[in-house]
Amino acid sequence: MSADEKALTETHPLLQAIRQRTPARLLVGRAGTAYLTATQLTLRLDHAAALDAVHATIDLERDLGELTRRYQLFEVSTRAADKAQYLLRPDLGRQLNDAARQAVTTHCHSHADLQVVIGDGLSAAAVTAQVPLLLPLLEAEARRRGWRFGQPFFVRYCRVGILNDIGDLLDPAIVVLLIGERPGLATAVSLSAYMAYQPRSGHTDAQRNLISNIHARGVSHEDAARRIGALAEKMRAARQSGVTIKEDLADTPAPQALSAGKGVA
Repeated sequence: MSADEKALTETHPLLQAIRQRTPARLLVGRAGTAYLTATQLTLRLDHAAALDAVHATIDLERDLGELTRRYQLFEVSTRAADKAQYLLRPDLGRQLNDAARQAVTTHCHSHADLQVVIGDGLSAAAVTAQVPLLLPLLEAEARRRGWRFGQPFFVRYCRVGILNDIGDLLDPAIVVLLIGERPGLATAVSLSAYMAYQPRSGHTDAQRNLISNIHARGVSHEDAARRIGALAEKMRAARQSGVTIKEDLADTPAPQALSAGKGVA
């Protein structure tokens, strides 16, 4: 691609419109059979950010200090002993360890209308970037609807199946798990909100709903909070969640851009 061709491509209205809709690398040009140097360097940078997000660990005081003090967040862990075991044994990340079960029953009241749990998942960076802005909005959404807002807490080495243990221990109406999504080359800071109505042991993804891609170029914090509140309302009315419950997006603004977010099993 010549310098003139590259300049024309970069300023073409169609290309600009496409790039506003997706962070995917489209029409990036080439040098022979290889990527342009700038494209290759960006790919390596984004891949490194994804690896860092997966392997990083959260320190509540360092990363969520103000939030920790405001909500008196406390930390518990799953049966995974460390990050390496967590990555190799997803099953261990779906169950609270014995100390965690005791801490949750001690510090949290049962039968909340909306119980929010924070899990590190596969991106500590997503939790650090999104949760401080989203959690207060979820509390406000619950208060506006007259719901009892449960005591939030943080779960280390967390997988989505932890919803079942929380339902068994606290019996809330709705559990919302804010968890870091598996990073991709589009973004390493995308958060998911998994939701379930009265989750119990043995429940699967079929009993859960998901709002994903919560980040600056995806679903905004404000839209996410409103969608979570509306979906929780539908779950409460139907007394169920999962495949039978669908979002009504007629009055929900479209995300700012499409994204390639991935969930965390």
